[in-house]
Amino acid sequence: MKKRVVITGLGVFCGVGKNIQEFSAALKSDKTGIGEFDLFDVSAFPSRIASQVRNYDPLDHFDKRTAAKLSRSDQFGVIAAGEALRDSGVLGCYSPYDMGVSMGGGAAGMFQGERWLKALLEGRKEHPSLLRGILPDQTATDISRIYGLGGYQGTVTTACSSSATAIGWGADLVASGSQKMVVAGGADTLSVLTFSGFNSLRVVDPQPCAPFSLGRQGISLGEGAAFVVLESEEDALARGAHIHGAILGYSLAGEAHHMTAPDPSGMVAARVMQEALKSASVDPLQVGWVNAHGTGTPLNDVVESNAMRLVFGERTDQVPLVSTKAMTGHCLGAAGSIEAVATIVALNGNFIPQTLNYRGRDPECDLEYCHAGPRTTDSRIALSNSFAFGGNVTSLVLSL
Repeated sequence: MKKRVVITGLGVFCGVGKNIQEFSAALKSDKTGIGEFDLFDVSAFPSRIASQVRNYDPLDHFDKRTAAKLSRSDQFGVIAAGEALRDSGVLGCYSPYDMGVSMGGGAAGMFQGERWLKALLEGRKEHPSLLRGILPDQTATDISRIYGLGGYQGTVTTACSSSATAIGWGADLVASGSQKMVVAGGADTLSVLTFSGFNSLRVVDPQPCAPFSLGRQGISLGEGAAFVVLESEEDALARGAHIHGAILGYSLAGEAHHMTAPDPSGMVAARVMQEALKSASVDPLQVGWVNAHGTGTPLNDVVESNAMRLVFGERTDQVPLVSTKAMTGHCLGAAGSIEAVATIVALNGNFIPQTLNYRGRDPECDLEYCHAGPRTTDSRIALSNSFAFGGNVTSLVLSL
């Protein structure tokens, strides 16, 4: 029999909050991290805004030698994973070989790698340590090394669903008994490559993104990291841990429809949500709300709205579909974990977050999106969706 998997630690580091306390406060307000971007020169791009982690000094978190060995993405991941591990109090409770890392990665150390390449092309010398974090799995390696985790170590790279899938896989490792504890999540930071790539695809809104609103033009990019600590309920209770919630189930699928566009019918998105509920033994009637992928692109928001109708039928209007990306920006490889943490925080706070930046009603997006502000709720179960490029779709079933 598979074990029930619970969440005993939460950690986050992003443009709208550098710890769980700040992040929780932002979710209850109309605060957004999206604004002017100055990490590098973006004057040549149509969109010049993003949700940047501002006022960040690595030496506030690491000694000089350690900071030099970690890319910006590695640093964010180590900080967020560390907060989750401290919150859980799990370190020292199990053998190091029973504690693992499952994370989702994206551009990894590309930001530092670009600095190294620019110096090379200009005839200047930069230290080769800037290339340390260029591989997506480096952050998981650093987390394992710094916190003494000797068990499973793996990195998922399925574009913007990476960290949601990593959480699901981490839950599988615990449920099967392969690991006593897994810290699961993701980290991603912005680089010229990602900024120019999304702008060249013309999917970036020059104004802060407006999910499910009339006149929306696309995403707002973001950066950050978030992790959860997963244990079996039996082990967590035995050591007296505080339980934030549970991973009841998840599902993932490959649409095989188009490299960047989702199936317009919403059937695949609906199927992955239905399969997630089935894996969790949860009836759609039990779901209180859904944390949408909600990118703010004209097509994706319609597709996800269509999928809701297919999953919840006549009850769809009673199940709010909200997007926290208007607060955090689209954090790419870290998006799924940041949104999973947001969902758990909101479930514990008995509220549904607001979808910011309402520009008017779109007749093709005719559901309840909480544009008017956060709502109170007694819901105990919510879905968190991550629908990525390449048709990589993942849905998590989260509960108190």
